Amino acid sequence: MRLISVVSVILGLTVVATAQNAGVPPARGAAPAVPPAMTLTIPGFADGSQIPVKFTQAAPGVPAGEGTSPAIRWTNAPAGTQSFVIHMHDLDVTRNKTSDDQVHWVVWNLPATLTGLPEGVAKGSQMADGSYQISATGPMYRGPGAPANGPPHHYTIEFYALDTKLDVKPSADAFATRTEVIKAIQGHILAKAVYGGLFKRPE
Repeated sequence: MRLISVVSVILGLTVVATAQNAGVPPARGAAPAVPPAMTLTIPGFADGSQIPVKFTQAAPGVPAGEGTSPAIRWTNAPAGTQSFVIHMHDLDVTRNKTSDDQVHWVVWNLPATLTGLPEGVAKGSQMADGSYQISATGPMYRGPGAPANGPPHHYTIEFYALDTKLDVKPSADAFATRTEVIKAIQGHILAKAVYGGLFKRPE
């Protein structure tokens, strides 16, 4: 008799649970897929490695303060991107007793349709695609040039995807222009990627 009672209780609980579950909405689907992160690559050297001499001021025949820019590639720019900005600088340099470092290359208003730049970008304030460039040397890429009698310098390339184009024109002062560009991108950055390299002149 007791066994029958226990079985009856179990069956009763099962019926109640089934009735309760019948009113529970189905489980939610999987969360939306997260878009892949924007990435920056430089075929000429690995991220964080030594920068080849061919991309520096130490390359044969390169005028002081100039150089051959490396090819740059990027992928996974976010939806809504209107332009790109490149900011290459030497983290080991200080200027005028401030935290300001060396400007090696600032390129802005790169079209959103681009997925890279070729090796050896030509000199000139404004490029054929409408973008602008500047460095401490002038309207051109300035290759790494850290002296041989010291440790390698850290050169960082920051790459930004923006939701706008910048209303900034290059001036004779590369440092003032960089400040304007960095100020103008605030509030418009959709994604950022960073790539780095080390260099000092051969002894």
